[in-house]
Amino acid sequence: MKTIALMLFSFLPFFGNAAERLDVGERLPDVTCNDQDGKPVNVAQFGAQGYLLVYFYPKANTPGCTKQGCSLRDNWEALTKLGVKVLGVSTDNEEAQKSFQKSQNFPFSLLADKDKKVIKAFHVSLMGFGFASRSAFLFKDGVCVMADYDGHTGDQAQQIINFLNGKK
Repeated sequence: MKTIALMLFSFLPFFGNAAERLDVGERLPDVTCNDQDGKPVNVAQFGAQGYLLVYFYPKANTPGCTKQGCSLRDNWEALTKLGVKVLGVSTDNEEAQKSFQKSQNFPFSLLADKDKKVIKAFHVSLMGFGFASRSAFLFKDGVCVMADYDGHTGDQAQQIINFLNGKK
């Protein structure tokens, strides 16, 4: 009986994370985190006006995460024409984020969420080894208008473009 109770309690964080998540209509969390250059970024202030895509990925310089970021980079012109700013977030440190941004020529900032403050504020679930689950949130004037809890890799940008063009 003790073993069963212990097993149930060990799964509670997963169930709690699923129940608590940032949904459409909620405000952009007021949380600050350093970017790849060590400069603090207040997410709520950065996304107070216009569109802001905040996307989460597990680990810099890994295949799926690179594909996701490159999708945004390769569609940067279309995204900026639609007025979209972008912030990428992972638990990597500033040095790893800088290396990732530089090697992939990303035109947007990457937040080094080592303390998982941004992940917690957005209620993003954690995978094994404490990595953020792939997910994305689009805000307009500080209010969430789209939430993608499954996360996309190669078509992340197209999902945003389609949404903004009314092709959900």
